[in-house]
Amino acid sequence: MRLRHIEIFQAIRQTGSVSGAAQLLHVSQPAVSKVLQHAEQQLGFPLFLRVRGKLQPTPEALELEREVDKVTESLQGVRRLAQSLRREPGHSVRIGAIPALALSLLPPAINEWTQRYPEIACELSSAHSRELMQNLLMREVDVALTLQAPDHPGLKAQPLASGMLVALAPKGYWADDTHGKPLPLIELAGAPLIGLSSADPLAARLDSYLEAVDPPPKVRIAVQTYSLARAMVESGAGLAVIDPFTALGASPATTAIRPLAPALPITLYAVTRADEPPPHTLSDLLQVFSRRAQAQLDRLIL
Repeated sequence: MRLRHIEIFQAIRQTGSVSGAAQLLHVSQPAVSKVLQHAEQQLGFPLFLRVRGKLQPTPEALELEREVDKVTESLQGVRRLAQSLRREPGHSVRIGAIPALALSLLPPAINEWTQRYPEIACELSSAHSRELMQNLLMREVDVALTLQAPDHPGLKAQPLASGMLVALAPKGYWADDTHGKPLPLIELAGAPLIGLSSADPLAARLDSYLEAVDPPPKVRIAVQTYSLARAMVESGAGLAVIDPFTALGASPATTAIRPLAPALPITLYAVTRADEPPPHTLSDLLQVFSRRAQAQLDRLIL
């Protein structure tokens, strides 16, 4: 199949008709029909059958669709990269952050920075670390804020702040006189713990940390984001070991925070492309992130 065949094929799959595909692609219906007919002639089998006035994909078309989607995704990546390369540097900054940082750190830091550089546009996004690294390599973001150092030669990480993971529990789970005091690891034995998805970069570290706990915590619920873990704790579903940025956003009326003992350290990184020195404005932004992040983390040092 040629690229034009693929474009027509997908347009018909999206709209369900030749006329809909023509409108979607801004071409005439005869042009769509002609390309579809040519594709079917080359393939040697029909792609669609008309059933009660509608076009239905054949079994062969459904099989092809899996591979067609891969080609389309690659083409979209090429288009996104081309758009990024056309972007004039210095006039905008695109920042990606993991969900744990997007709500707690980004808003006040960006507000401070944009007042200093009002002429520069800012584009913010939130995604998991793996996706952010891909976005950087595709030049879709200029900097990514994450709690995981990248393992890629095309990326470099700058530490911005350091802290520790904390335990979060529903109000009343711990005695009032223990609030804020270090939580001995043994106290997690048999505790109802909200687990982290295996896709989380800190999940393996946390699992290793908890290996010494006997009996192990009871994990009946696993989540993909720290914010969801916090919400589960706030609902009374159990305890969670999460990043301090997310924990500090919990309501003191419904939750209590305690640092772990021994501590489980974390580092906030700003990740950029290794082949590009950050512009002056971005360096200033990272300084704002670093100062504000460390100030938040220091709130947990007792």
